[in-house]
Amino acid sequence: MTITFEMVQESLGMFAFLAVELTILFLLISYMVGVLQEYIPPAKIQAILSGKNGKGYFVAGLLGAITPFCSCSTIPFLKGLLRAKAGFGTMMVFLFASPLLNPIIIGLFAVTFGLQVTVFYFVMAMGVSVVAGYSLEKLGFERFIKAEAYIEPKATGCGSVCGGKVSVNKWKSIGYVTWADFKKVLPYLMGGIALGSLIYGFMPTEFVSAMASDDNPFAVPVAAVIGIPLYIRAEAVIPLSAALAAKGMSLGAVMALIIGSAGASLTEVILLKSIFKNQMIAAFLTVIITMAISSGYLYGYVF
Repeated sequence: MTITFEMVQESLGMFAFLAVELTILFLLISYMVGVLQEYIPPAKIQAILSGKNGKGYFVAGLLGAITPFCSCSTIPFLKGLLRAKAGFGTMMVFLFASPLLNPIIIGLFAVTFGLQVTVFYFVMAMGVSVVAGYSLEKLGFERFIKAEAYIEPKATGCGSVCGGKVSVNKWKSIGYVTWADFKKVLPYLMGGIALGSLIYGFMPTEFVSAMASDDNPFAVPVAAVIGIPLYIRAEAVIPLSAALAAKGMSLGAVMALIIGSAGASLTEVILLKSIFKNQMIAAFLTVIITMAISSGYLYGYVF
């Protein structure tokens, strides 16, 4: 492959764009979670997402469906759920469902591929997310969460509550915790963005469509695996997939690519290293790839 100036320019442009966008998103979402924790007691969050009666899993999935987060911006919200001691299974459902079922991607899905395909996608993503979250909890994967992920950075000074009264410095305290969290994940964030940007700039769409064409019996798993390293925003993944379908990619492979790229990315995996041990990260990737491949094959069979 010949490296061109355009490829380098695309990679650098994507790095700059993602670095600014994800930094702003991380700080805003982390701060928002901190504000919510001031007004919603951790015990209430724990009760809602306990998952003990089965409802918590679906509530977590629906929470993911109404939050416009991408795979990376889900992480600060996940940190908030961890510190609120929400149920492990329900947290995992949220982690899987949030980037796949956010309102932006569902809306674009309906406009581009129609209502029938959108319903199929929603049912598959929600169903696998719930089953995976429940299964991982029952298998005891909670033990693979790093102990430091539960620890909230302490604000200096009086904090948000002094002598039983809410302090005027509570907003500064939330900001301190937000900034402390951001500094911890910054190396992971920049490293992941760099890798994703290189892949984005140097992997041609012609290669992707050729590898996942109708003639390739392994088109669906190839598309699912190709999707994981690509960090593609919800606003771009659907139009890109439509373009690849027009170039000859099978529709089942398109489905697998969408789930693989929207459900996970190298950037997200690197960020998750600050929360999960390697066993949990392997389980996370296994769920996303399994969801992508099974949805792709089932889509090809049903439609």
